[in-house]
Amino acid sequence: MFLRLAARAASRAALPPILGILGACTVLGGIAPAGREAGSEGPSRIAREPEHPRSRWVPARFADLPGWRDDHALQLWPALRAGCGSPPPGWATACAQALLFDPRDDADARAWIEQRLEVFQVQSPDGVDSGLATGYFEPLVEARRKPGGAFATPLWGPPADYVPHRAWYTRQEIAQLPQAQAALRGRELAWVADPLDALLLQVQGSGRLHVVEPDGTDRLVRLAFAGSNEQPYRSVGRWLIDQGELRPGDASWPAIRDWARRNPRRLDELLWANPRVVFFREEALPEPALGPRGAQGAPLTPRRSIAVDPQAVPFGSMVWLDTSEPLSATPLQRLVMAQDTGSAITGAVRADFFWGWGATAEAEAGRMKQPLRMWVLWPKTDA
Repeated sequence: MFLRLAARAASRAALPPILGILGACTVLGGIAPAGREAGSEGPSRIAREPEHPRSRWVPARFADLPGWRDDHALQLWPALRAGCGSPPPGWATACAQALLFDPRDDADARAWIEQRLEVFQVQSPDGVDSGLATGYFEPLVEARRKPGGAFATPLWGPPADYVPHRAWYTRQEIAQLPQAQAALRGRELAWVADPLDALLLQVQGSGRLHVVEPDGTDRLVRLAFAGSNEQPYRSVGRWLIDQGELRPGDASWPAIRDWARRNPRRLDELLWANPRVVFFREEALPEPALGPRGAQGAPLTPRRSIAVDPQAVPFGSMVWLDTSEPLSATPLQRLVMAQDTGSAITGAVRADFFWGWGATAEAEAGRMKQPLRMWVLWPKTDA
């Protein structure tokens, strides 16, 4: 999560070297021309080569994937089907088959994947195969429709004079300038009790609100990204480190909240360190079990969706992650779908792991900064 806290994205001890990569193969035009099927020595070809100018893909085998036989592959199917609702280029045939296939168990799901997809290790253009995994989540925040008591921090829709992609007032200017406040008057969607909750929603780019309406009824709604003031993002965690208030590596979201509780007079100074403000639109939440829509347009699936650099891994790709649990050496090796991106998610071997929503997801996402290797699983043919 400190990705979007270090920009809806950020960084992840070196993993063991990969075994079995076909080191003699020559990479042409981003994708190597030939891969190998599971258990096969014969070449196969990709019918439609995707664009991925920020990475190179090196043919590999399913046997090269650390922990391949241990993943609960059946759990990927909701995320796969969600992404196949609008098949990405190169996936038309595989998606049509996936939408009709109902795997009985993990082995059945793995067999389907091994028959239809082939494996490529993702590397940087200069051949580096290790990178960083961070985490993000969908905040869940208590809110009210009208200000009162502790609920004094507004969440806004776009201002009256909003023009997309044009720089607007900074966070500090919004707090201090009457003209900025006038442009936002009447644009309040809800009020929250903690300014850091508002900042967190803006850093993550979306979130859920548990709203108590004026008549006392409860509603669960989603706030989706509707624009920003086009000011540069600045990490408040980085600001605390630069101020000597936190040590490098300690700037987790719980640590930021703890600092704010101990330094209430400096709260505005902390908030204003990040001039970027995000505006929202409210959406109904008819299916609470589904996450927000990612950049691909599909709803994100907790622990099975990731954000990537789409110039390195195209949206809709199936990906194998080899990383570890937050602040741990416990392996986190699993199939995921590349369904989102973020401003700090750049480069070839880079993934932001979607943990879901609520307190547990916040805790896991906020601590995740782990080493990473990754492989793309791509259809052998398409129609």
